[in-house]
Order: sequence, then C-alpha cells, then structure tokens
Amino acid sequence: MKAGIHPEDYRLVVFKDMTNEYSFVCHSSANTSETITWEDGNEYPLVKLDISHKSHPFFTGITQFVDTAGRIDKFNTRYSKYKK
Repeated sequence: MKAGIHPEDYRLVVFKDMTNEYSFVCHSSANTSETITWEDGNEYPLVKLDISHKSHPFFTGITQFVDTAGRIDKFNTRYSKYKK
C-alpha cells in the first residue's frame, strides 16, 4: 500500500447483510461500535447492511420486497390524514 493515502483506522471489517445473514470480510475505515467473532476465531468490527450483492435484485435476478424499518407503514400513517 502507498504510504499516507489511507486513513489511520483502515482495517479488516466484517460486513453482514441483515436480510439473508450473508457476511464477508474486507478492508474498510467504516465507523462501528459492534464487533463479531469471524470464522477464523478473530474478533472484527461489524457493519450491518440492509442490502448487498447477495440480496440486490440486479445481481440475484429476483425482485424482493425489503422493508426493514417499517418505512412504508410510517409514511402511510404520517400522510393518511391528507388522503381524500
């Protein structure tokens, strides 16, 4: 790696797709307070993802509905008073 171009906290991080429990490890400087023990027995920082290449319709070819935070229900509740 070229010196001086990467952040100081550039390290291995586990990214976990919460829709299908798929996880992978790669280098990142993403901030997180959670950790997880990986398959090799080492503990790494954990970043939770709503969608990854294993669940995105472009890569899977399958259209699926993902509403992890209840956003549609919140929207409908908030704006139901404006319906005619």
